[in-house]
Amino acid sequence: MENTEQQKRVIRTLSAAQILNGIGTSGTVAAGSLLIASISKSESLAGLAQTTTVLGAAMMALPLARLTQKGGRRFSLISGYSIGGLGAALAVLGGIHKVLFLMLAGSFFIGAASASGYQARFAAIDLATAENRSRNLSFVVWGSTVGAVTGPNLMQPSGDIAHYFHLPRLVGPYFIVGISLALATAVIYFFLKPDPYLTANLSSDGVTQKKHETTRAALKHIREIPQALFAITAIGIGHLAMVSIMVMTPVHMSHVDVTLSVIGLVISVHVLGMYAFSPLVGMLSDKVGRVRVIQIGIALLVLAAVVAGMSPAMNAVSLGIGLFLLGLGWSCTLIAGSTLLSESVSIEMRPSSQGASDLVMNLMGAIGGAMSGVIIGLFSFGWLCSSIGALVLLLGMWSLKVE
Repeated sequence: MENTEQQKRVIRTLSAAQILNGIGTSGTVAAGSLLIASISKSESLAGLAQTTTVLGAAMMALPLARLTQKGGRRFSLISGYSIGGLGAALAVLGGIHKVLFLMLAGSFFIGAASASGYQARFAAIDLATAENRSRNLSFVVWGSTVGAVTGPNLMQPSGDIAHYFHLPRLVGPYFIVGISLALATAVIYFFLKPDPYLTANLSSDGVTQKKHETTRAALKHIREIPQALFAITAIGIGHLAMVSIMVMTPVHMSHVDVTLSVIGLVISVHVLGMYAFSPLVGMLSDKVGRVRVIQIGIALLVLAAVVAGMSPAMNAVSLGIGLFLLGLGWSCTLIAGSTLLSESVSIEMRPSSQGASDLVMNLMGAIGGAMSGVIIGLFSFGWLCSSIGALVLLLGMWSLKVE
């Protein structure tokens, strides 16, 4: 293939940007929940930090997709990272002055960086062939591993730095966000050349030269294809399950005398499950089929809900195991589901279907974040995990009817 070398450069560049993006955004998962709970004096509102971040990612999915269509992947990714950097500044101001609105606005704009991270997986397959599409997608997902595992473990040192300057410890991770996103922007600007999307457009057989379909048309098209509908639902429910349990785990652990370092370690183990085994998930998806890997993900998500839901707040080991399984299950539904969706829809619908997938996924995550705070406030962490497990089981029953 004449684009083999360029494709390798694309994967390397996207992976480097994903590392930097992950270092920043993953560190805000626990810090955001704790900071919101501290400002609002309510654990029921703790999930709003992640909810607004996921909602921001959902709202930015379509604008970033349109920017890709107009100016290519570089333009879209740089825009998302830059907006995320602005969000980090607003979150720092909100945390320092204890202004909930600024904190939530910052979280919302940080969602743009998350949206760019999700769209990077599709940038990885602009120049890929049908034979290696799933593996290329999984390599970029895997590229998030280093940053996403490192980020939560920077909570304590970044908090110490913030404390040194007489600032709240929990705003420290947001300084890391600003720095890492600035570096990610530079990586994309200088090294993602030529643009993979524009290159694919020029070298295509003419299909990509046609007018791009709208997201509404894409969703209608997806509903008409059983496998595509199942794929986008699996992506959405997998993301809802992951966000709901992940975002409330730090709050659950904060009920006892657990340090930020221990909380950060548990989240790191979770993120390790999300990303570290992505290439294996991609290869498995190629070998045994997309639906089968989604079913494996469903089983892992149910097991994660059981293990985490039965874990006492002080038991970091069992919570870590539950969160690791949660991340691995999410990886299976995301990678296999994304590939199944792309293969199920018609070629001209693929770009808009990718945007629709990110929109649905992040909206489901936002619902999960909001719902989780209410459930844990009214009932308990165990009830939250039970509810999520039951929902995932319903998806599993549907999977048995999908060929």
